[in-house]
Amino acid sequence: MRKELYLIVDGKPVKTIIRNYNQHDFEAMIEVQSVSFPPPYPSELWWNKEQLSEHVSRFAAGALCAEVDGRLIGSMTGLLVNMNDYGHAHDWETISGSGYIRNHNPSGDTLYVVDICVIPEYRKSGIGKWLMQTMYETVVYLGLNRLLGGGRMPGYGAYAEAMSPEEYLEKVITGDLKDPVITFLLRCGRMPVGVAHHYLDDEESRNCAAMMEWRNPFK
Repeated sequence: MRKELYLIVDGKPVKTIIRNYNQHDFEAMIEVQSVSFPPPYPSELWWNKEQLSEHVSRFAAGALCAEVDGRLIGSMTGLLVNMNDYGHAHDWETISGSGYIRNHNPSGDTLYVVDICVIPEYRKSGIGKWLMQTMYETVVYLGLNRLLGGGRMPGYGAYAEAMSPEEYLEKVITGDLKDPVITFLLRCGRMPVGVAHHYLDDEESRNCAAMMEWRNPFK
């Protein structure tokens, strides 16, 4: 998969390529992770070459990157699963195979997103939304039922003493509160279907994540 589009950066069109990443991109992919998730985010949680190798060999269609002038500026990774095998109470480690996606199921009906990241200087350009749109196109192309993934709720920590994560999510949906991740996913057309507790070691979100889906409109 490869497509070209223009981002608007500082008021100017910037030609951008979205494509599948491959083994030649591994160093650049790790660099995108390091820039996107700087310390105190632990470096051992960035993608490593073995994980990236598994991504491209097991499900290349779910391994996307964005490139400007030969430089990677963002990426998105997913795998196929049958959610009947996991249920609603799953966590990131289980659903992603600890980031190696060795649990990828070619017969799965759901494209599950395990990561999306964009380097800081391009976060207002719309490339995150374009990466998401490309994954929607993959869902349609493969005839899947939906895209699903857990969205962090980094704004929840400030309200954790006053409300449950479910109440916080509802307030974000009604517009009473804004969350940098959940509000972005809503803008991308993702719909909330619940909250997973103990999803990821994430103090800001109190380890919770909103389950956000996009249904294939042709199914």
